[in-house]
Amino acid sequence: MDLDLSPKLPKRVYGGDGDGGSYHSWCPSDLPMLRDGNIGAAKLSLEKYGFALPRYSDSPKVAYVLQGCGVAGIVLPESPEKVIAIKKGDAIALPFGVVTWWYNKEDTDLVVLFLGETHKAHKAGEFTDFFLTGSNGIFTGFSSEFAGRAWDVDEATVKALVSNQTGNGIVKLDASVKMPEPKEDHREGLALNCLEAPLDVDIKGGGRVVVLNTKNLPLVGEVGFGADLVGIEGGAMCSPGFSCDSALQVTYILRGSGRVQIVGISGKRVLETTVKAGYLFIVPRFFVVSKIADSDGMEWFSIVTTPNPIFTHLAGKTSVWKSLSPEVLQAAFKVPEDIETLFRSKRTSDEIFFPPPN
Repeated sequence: MDLDLSPKLPKRVYGGDGDGGSYHSWCPSDLPMLRDGNIGAAKLSLEKYGFALPRYSDSPKVAYVLQGCGVAGIVLPESPEKVIAIKKGDAIALPFGVVTWWYNKEDTDLVVLFLGETHKAHKAGEFTDFFLTGSNGIFTGFSSEFAGRAWDVDEATVKALVSNQTGNGIVKLDASVKMPEPKEDHREGLALNCLEAPLDVDIKGGGRVVVLNTKNLPLVGEVGFGADLVGIEGGAMCSPGFSCDSALQVTYILRGSGRVQIVGISGKRVLETTVKAGYLFIVPRFFVVSKIADSDGMEWFSIVTTPNPIFTHLAGKTSVWKSLSPEVLQAAFKVPEDIETLFRSKRTSDEIFFPPPN
């Protein structure tokens, strides 16, 4: 059966007008590769004074702030709460067992993308969040006796603690509510701003890359996968390549638009489409992908399902072609020496990204 790799938009799961924000998720029924690859993807949007109630998840994730700024609370197992200021470009590693909350007190909506693995999740290809409070909070399921003994409070107090918050996942707080102030030192090892980080690749007229790995964001090791922020200039091309360590690539288009081609088994092209901001698509293991930006350029954020991914490129000065001997290339392509020589003489200075033709 043919793979459906076409890019998709998310669907609203909960929240809406007057709720302080909304939560959207990409569904395996719409994007089957989520289930096949055990990948989850979702997006949280908070309006002014929107508060995403404390929750934990059945999946490790990387959060990436798409828009706005706000505050996030993060509690690692057996550790005190860390409260950090977040803004556009921030990437945050969220391992198993982490409790998080999110708050926006600014006029601009705070929008956060979540990408992660679902190998140990309740449902393949979906995140399941467990809320500590609210109408579907964990303690709504315990009897007053169990909750009271756990918290060492009387029944009336249990009722207030469990029943007063009637919101589901996201609520809108009163402007007078005071939330914890973020601390700069809490960000260390927990968050990295990809827009301010040193570039790992910077090719004039081509593109640039910031890679998240265990070196610049140690918690990536606990999450179990890496990520990168990539931008290419108008008309530029991203070299055809594949992950040579059996990793899936999950890509969210942040800005701009462009064309994508993916080639898989038996040299069959399995995707040829135009992508634009807001769309998500997945490249299966060992499949080769290439992108060409439209005139306004294109930017994307990806996770790769290994902490320190390794890629093999099939064009450019670092490509495998440059490593193979002339005799092997002549025989493999079944071409004469002059064509092989011409082929080898090209792309000797361009690496990964290729500027548009003159």
